[in-house]
Amino acid sequence: MNTNLIQKYAVPGPRYTSYPTVPYWNSGRPEDQAWEGRSLQTFLETNDSQGISLYIHLPYCESLCTYCGCNTRITKNHLVEQPYVLAVLREWSMYLDLFQVTPLISSIHLGGGTPTFFSPENLHNLLEGILSSAIITPDAELSFEGHPGNTSSDHLKTLASLGFNRVSYGIQDFDFKVQEAIHRFQTVEEVERVTAESRAHGYTSINFDLVYGLPFQTIDSIKQTLHEVIRLKPDRIAFYSYAHVPWVKPGQRKFTEMDLPDSDTKRLLYETGLSMLEAAGYKEVGMDHFALEDDPLFTAVQEGTLHRNFMGYTTVNSKMLVGLGVSAISDCLTAYVQNEKTVEDYLKKVNSGEWPYFRGHLLNQEDLILRKHITNLMCNFQTSWNHEQERCEALFESLPRLEGFIEDELISLGEHSIQVLPKGQPFIRNICMAFDARLWRNKPETMLFSSTV
Repeated sequence: MNTNLIQKYAVPGPRYTSYPTVPYWNSGRPEDQAWEGRSLQTFLETNDSQGISLYIHLPYCESLCTYCGCNTRITKNHLVEQPYVLAVLREWSMYLDLFQVTPLISSIHLGGGTPTFFSPENLHNLLEGILSSAIITPDAELSFEGHPGNTSSDHLKTLASLGFNRVSYGIQDFDFKVQEAIHRFQTVEEVERVTAESRAHGYTSINFDLVYGLPFQTIDSIKQTLHEVIRLKPDRIAFYSYAHVPWVKPGQRKFTEMDLPDSDTKRLLYETGLSMLEAAGYKEVGMDHFALEDDPLFTAVQEGTLHRNFMGYTTVNSKMLVGLGVSAISDCLTAYVQNEKTVEDYLKKVNSGEWPYFRGHLLNQEDLILRKHITNLMCNFQTSWNHEQERCEALFESLPRLEGFIEDELISLGEHSIQVLPKGQPFIRNICMAFDARLWRNKPETMLFSSTV
């Protein structure tokens, strides 16, 4: 890749799992009536045809991974599990009271933290409490994130018995020096064991999370990691760019910028991984994701049905995403809310019968139009505005910002459309930023985002 382009476009920018991005949400906490009204409207309009998606945040980890940007609580005290499960079920009951109609669930994802911190029994109690009050659609995707070191056969068996068919394992890197720096340890043998057990229990899609740009990573170490990953042949691979945000996550101060690959090396790490994955039969999906040709994620790309939400890329395009648990984000298409970010504040609100969110955003018409175009670009590398309802003043204000991308042959701009060229796909976050009206109106004076390249 052209080094000049890397230097030109290596700027802080959002990953666009939402629009507006969280730093640009309307300040403050939406009134309960506003959130309830918009949620109920979307639910009633889409439940029968699409169902809802459910994200459950399980924040506990026994040790801190210093690279991690997630909301976590570090403890070895497993007595915290049961009170947390009861609180999540109380929050779910608030949504059931709001909806009044039995929800259809088209997807469930357990994220963290480390969901497999919880015992199989407590996970069963949590999910049984949710599943007994809902209807699971026949083609529902039920998935969880597992740590290779503590995901047991009982975890896999229990979740499979409840209908879970997808699992994602955080690998990051197999090199011991890198693992030591990021304080995330798992051996090839552990990953091989848990992968084989997952397949034996009937999981139809296994994902590995890998990260490039970590401290002390080298071309040789990434090659060795990819060699082992390809040998184990997961169905999907998320090959993420490390987001260095020590001003947000102080744990990342365990190492310094001097320990990280420079921007040219970091890009070479990605290109090395890309060439190895493509040679092994993996197809690139959107940004940072790869899948085998027979995986539904790649099928969604071919059919133009790929979707993106706060969990990343998905084949399920539910308009209603209910987020349960500390820091979880809910999305009803026309509004977002995010739950309290500390366990104590979350438990206090839920156990007193309050909605546990502390901030949110009510989308206006401009937001909805720009959200659609940014989502199209992130999923399909193209978008168009042939109809009046797909246009707004902010859209046309963004078009002059695309001139540099046209000159660099990264995009093709039509009269009412934009197509991202193959050369431009690595810079998709930069291209989406051109359409981010809220970012341009309020350029940050401090660091908010990781580098786009």
